Amino acid sequence: MTAATAPPDVAALIVAAVEERSARGIAAAVSRLVSQGVLPPGARLPTVRQLATAVDAGATTVSEAWGQLGRLGVIEGRGRQGTFVTGPIRRPGPGRYRRLTAPAGRYRLDLSTGTPDVALLPDLAPVLARLDGTALTTSYLDRPVLPDLEDAVRARLPFPAEAVTVVDGALDALDRLASLHLRLGDRVLVENPAFPPLLDLLDLLGAEIVALPLDEAGIVPAALAGALDVDPVAVFLQPRSHNPTGTSMTVERARELAGLLAGRDVLVVEDDHSGAISGAEDVSLGVWLPDSTVHVTSFSKSYGPDLRLASVAGPAAVVDALVDRRLLGPGWSSRLLQAVLVELLDDPSATACVATAREVYAERRARVTAGLIERGVACGAGDGINLWVETPDEQATVVALASHGIAVAPGTPFVWAREPVDHVRVTVGLVATDHDRVAAALADAIGSVAPSSTANR
Repeated sequence: MTAATAPPDVAALIVAAVEERSARGIAAAVSRLVSQGVLPPGARLPTVRQLATAVDAGATTVSEAWGQLGRLGVIEGRGRQGTFVTGPIRRPGPGRYRRLTAPAGRYRLDLSTGTPDVALLPDLAPVLARLDGTALTTSYLDRPVLPDLEDAVRARLPFPAEAVTVVDGALDALDRLASLHLRLGDRVLVENPAFPPLLDLLDLLGAEIVALPLDEAGIVPAALAGALDVDPVAVFLQPRSHNPTGTSMTVERARELAGLLAGRDVLVVEDDHSGAISGAEDVSLGVWLPDSTVHVTSFSKSYGPDLRLASVAGPAAVVDALVDRRLLGPGWSSRLLQAVLVELLDDPSATACVATAREVYAERRARVTAGLIERGVACGAGDGINLWVETPDEQATVVALASHGIAVAPGTPFVWAREPVDHVRVTVGLVATDHDRVAAALADAIGSVAPSSTANR
């Protein structure tokens, strides 16, 4: 078979494979045929109109299916020549995620990481010394969460969730929730900018991303209202200390967004990644939408990344499905680490340490922000350990700072649709000293960059 030919009656093959006459169903059918080798690379596909007639679906539906497959690299359009199979789905990797951080050890000040300052984390040694070594696991089918930890998590939740479990960090929670609830072609609402690994994950699952703009209070309600017309399956958001902007959702905004989502079959996934080091209130749509909201709380930034623990709270149907699926993988998160976290959450010195860290991060952010604003650099006040800084040309700014031994993260991996003005993300929570000198270096690097021809893409 040549690149210009196809198996006989391709439309009939697709029609026979289609189990659901929707864009997702058609895309899935073609994907299966390609993966099985029935439609090899180079096979020419029917036109949108031809397949719409054959499968008894609208031309718009087939066009959407072609768009989904094109974004996944399964097919490609060649103008008047037609549409051709390029190969099986090319599963993307963590492309955006890998672009964030600089190589370790190359910079005197690495502000690209988005990680907490280890000097501000509680000391684990006293807690570890108190653990008596009693067996915490007696069966592979034991409860996945220690009862004391579940009680501690519930006491800190912003709404009374029906079920609670613990997983290996916030990103593990996002991965498991997305994998359980999303299918090829599902439309998913995300903030813009958003957390790059989430965008990578949604790409991997073949979801169609609908990006929603933010203002100082969270997702813009009018944008959410308009996006609901495309029948999204889920919305992912960061309720406080948004990474990268530092935005925290207000109670009023949460109520307004919940009102728009009420009565719709949309899963709300909230990623409270900063947890206790955030200075903002822990706000959740779950107060109004408890049957469709899942609240993920990370303990990594406040108590230590090596704990690798985050809680998942929400409707029993959602949380129990996650727990059941984990039985076919890791089973549970280490109960030894859970016991450490229980001790930390109940320890006065650890609690005081976290409170001090919260204050220190706020002061560092405020001092660097003040230094930048004083020098005419636009950046949000916000909350958390990161700062979203405007620049005429992000790549040139990254290079200019690198020449002075400072690493920052480029803004593009965070943004689904390019903004008119480029940004860089600066982890100001790691600026322990010389705040004004760091602000001056950032401002000088930004000021030395002339707007590039790509700045307004």
